[in-house]
Amino acid sequence: MDINERGGVNNSPGDLSLVGGAGVVALLALSVVAAVTETWKVLVIGWVAFAAMAAGAYLGGRADSTDPQRLVWGYGLASGAMVTSAAMFLVPQAIGIGRSAGAPQIGGIGIALGIVVGYSGHVAGHRLTHRDLPMDVTTAQITAHALSAGLIIGLVYGSMPTLGLLLGLAIVSHKGPAGYAAARRLRRNGKPVSALLLPAAGVGITAIPSASLPVPEVAALNAVVFGFAAGIFLHIAMDFLPVCEAGSEIDQVCSLHEESHQLLDQLRVHAVGSTAVGAVAVVAAWVVLTP
Repeated sequence: MDINERGGVNNSPGDLSLVGGAGVVALLALSVVAAVTETWKVLVIGWVAFAAMAAGAYLGGRADSTDPQRLVWGYGLASGAMVTSAAMFLVPQAIGIGRSAGAPQIGGIGIALGIVVGYSGHVAGHRLTHRDLPMDVTTAQITAHALSAGLIIGLVYGSMPTLGLLLGLAIVSHKGPAGYAAARRLRRNGKPVSALLLPAAGVGITAIPSASLPVPEVAALNAVVFGFAAGIFLHIAMDFLPVCEAGSEIDQVCSLHEESHQLLDQLRVHAVGSTAVGAVAVVAAWVVLTP
């Protein structure tokens, strides 16, 4: 690494690649722990999240240009699946457990808390982009996001192992388009895409150990936990909704093409369609997989 003119620290490509490799090693070691403790669902979710982000990063790193329609469909499918999964599997659990504790509103408090905390974290992360930090900001933001999501996934599956894989897989469905977009940013800034191996492994790194944490059998606490998880994932899902407005990431991609304004109008239809398809896919999978 070297020191920049403003006194900050710039990580060399080799440093960032080592960080990504360390994330993979950590995930492999924790996978052994998951196999021993038989937390198979969390193990599968962690590796699916890793594969999705790694594949997205690989495609983003190799692409000569970003296809806005592909980006819209990636974001739309992922956000639609996440919104539907959180609404179908986590919100009813939070409200139901809250009702058993004497007040369904307890679960609602957790949902509101999750949305507010998720939004606050997003704003705080954005402010970091305006500061000199001893790390790559893109990698740091997406890693923090992955680690926190994995922690919540582990707690949810640890406290209620009867939950199916569909919830977890839909929750991490955004990892593919997120990896693609992050890889494009890293490549534009001359950073190695291999650094994204750390956030790719992040879900499994925190989900596996947190699934083994003892959760007190207190209905009110569990209602807040499930509500908080629902709120966090609803915030993430809404953050990934494809926004086809002036100044958005998709608008920036469209500006690289001729007739960008007309293209942005067309993409609004794709944004709605992709989100709807993602939502319907989760409902259809639930109907097919439910005995």
